[in-house]
Amino acid sequence: MNPKIICLLAALSLALCGPLFAAAGKTYEITGTVVAATGSTLAVQKGTEKYEFAIDPVTIKGSAELKVGSTVTVTYVMSATKIEGDSASSSKEETKASPSP
Repeated sequence: MNPKIICLLAALSLALCGPLFAAAGKTYEITGTVVAATGSTLAVQKGTEKYEFAIDPVTIKGSAELKVGSTVTVTYVMSATKIEGDSASSSKEETKASPSP
């Protein structure tokens, strides 16, 4: 195959894969004590703060069961499930931003 075509395909595949990695978002990690665990939720206490996670049983590694009192490290990504905007406030901001005659 022509080397120019191979280079072009490689560059194109890298360009298309970039947004996929960016879409995953920043990952965060927390280590704390399990205070509650069900098949679909996990609550972890770190200091005075309590964090609650929706979990998929497939994500649990090394342990078939999460036990209250055990120490765990959770790696997670924040994602929005719904975003609402206030149209009244945005129209006020537009009016303030527009120049006066």
